[in-house]
Amino acid sequence: QVQLVESGGGLVQAGGSLRLSCAASGRTFSRYTMGWFRQAPGKEREFVARISWSGGSTYYADSVKGRFTISRDNAKNTVYLQMNILKPEDTAVYYCNARDTSDYWGQGTQVTVSS
Repeated sequence: QVQLVESGGGLVQAGGSLRLSCAASGRTFSRYTMGWFRQAPGKEREFVARISWSGGSTYYADSVKGRFTISRDNAKNTVYLQMNILKPEDTAVYYCNARDTSDYWGQGTQVTVSS
């Protein structure tokens, strides 16, 4: 089992940047595929980005491709989401996800992008 704690959210103007971090507990972090999801008010939770256990493969939602970058540091048990050229429609609670045979979730961090 793994516990996840997100940080780095906040309020930013459109066009700005934020970097989210997700710190994981446990010694087996490297075996998990890690991802970021988000949920805007009144909407379903949606996929944002995913990274393989080695960091060699990444996947993005079309809505963030070219603006967001997911990365991981297995030595630090941390996954990151660099978000650039932020838009008001990126406003949401962002959740970290760890996946092996089960899904594990963090508590979420709020990102608000003002126009």
